[in-house]
Amino acid sequence: MFALADCNNFYASCERVFKPWLRTTPIVVLSNNDGCVIARSNETKALGIKMGVPAYQIKDTIDQYGIEVFSSNYTLYGDMSNRVMSMLGSYVEEMEVYSIDEAFLHMGGFGQLDLKAYGEQIVKSVTQGTGIPISMGIAPTKTLAKVANKFAKKYPNYKGVCLIDSDEKRIKALQLTEIGDVWGIGRQHAKMLAQYGVKNACDFAQLPKAWVRQKMTVVGERMWKELNGESCIEMELAPAPKKQICTSRSFGHMVTDFSELEEAVSTYVCMCAEKLRAQKSCAASLMVFIHTNNFRSDLPQYFKNYVIKLPVPTSSSLELVKYALMALRLIYVKGYQFKKAGVIITEIIDECAVQMDLFDNVDREKHAKIMKVMDALNSGFDHRKLSLAVQGTGRKWKLRREKLSPCYTTNLQEVIEVRTDR
Repeated sequence: MFALADCNNFYASCERVFKPWLRTTPIVVLSNNDGCVIARSNETKALGIKMGVPAYQIKDTIDQYGIEVFSSNYTLYGDMSNRVMSMLGSYVEEMEVYSIDEAFLHMGGFGQLDLKAYGEQIVKSVTQGTGIPISMGIAPTKTLAKVANKFAKKYPNYKGVCLIDSDEKRIKALQLTEIGDVWGIGRQHAKMLAQYGVKNACDFAQLPKAWVRQKMTVVGERMWKELNGESCIEMELAPAPKKQICTSRSFGHMVTDFSELEEAVSTYVCMCAEKLRAQKSCAASLMVFIHTNNFRSDLPQYFKNYVIKLPVPTSSSLELVKYALMALRLIYVKGYQFKKAGVIITEIIDECAVQMDLFDNVDREKHAKIMKVMDALNSGFDHRKLSLAVQGTGRKWKLRREKLSPCYTTNLQEVIEVRTDR
């Protein structure tokens, strides 16, 4: 048996943990630069506000209903996610962290237990321990656990846990699940299946296996087996190393000055390099891109990127910044107002498989020691103690986050103070 634990309205719930008076207040969380709605509380959903709607379009609705608005605080969300996953992991031997707010738990060997009651215990403990409400779906396969989780969220009578442990429950759940809501069914496949009269997951599960394989390859067949109760998707206990790492941001204001672009690109490269070192990998190439705001038809438009093949794969911020700025100089054109820049690290290999160059004159041992010290200093509560000079300090180009909440759990300057003298 597998369980899918999923945090309810995760970003909005994180904001409520430290502001409990907002538990019944509608909340929205905005994307980078406070652009669009990327998270909503149940109260906001009931008001009809859709995901992805630009914030300026719902300004009147926000004022009318007193909706609390927050800028995205990924530092806070990441730390709260770690707390949730840590507690979930204490209940099982095998857990797969699927996303920032979801995890699969392997419930094998729990046959002696009442799985519904055990699931309710987990939900209650994690919700109390972290302040983040979660729901859980338990079923014989990961895909069915996803289906069960949707019902656990939707119906309060389930007490946060939906268990599919019989064919009767499985068929009923599939009949109530639209085909487009099945894990792994994309928009195009849903459209194709609708042409053949497939409206829900039960219709799909009753199709001939050979037909599914012909139309949707082995991936579709695996999905079909999972919906029919045959487990085909194994637990991924360790996340696979990333094959590509991208860091990009829209600027808080239009950028024309090369030095500001230089600061931004250098910062993005260093963020990519940290992720490389964390997974003990090196990059063999990188791409830098910049572009103007394509929504501003009144301004001249420009988009350009440049790829540099590195002479020796590396994870050193010093080297990667050097080549990234080389690429930036080649694509920068004066006179344009740039809205976004980014860096994409590609051709990632294991650090133990780096092919050296006969003419390489970089002191790689020295670079490795410097990076180790930098990562150590930049970890923990007081982040960003050490950076490269080219990254600057002013950061006028940084994201606009006017509604940013404090980093209650990761910044010592923003920890909540409790007074006992009253």
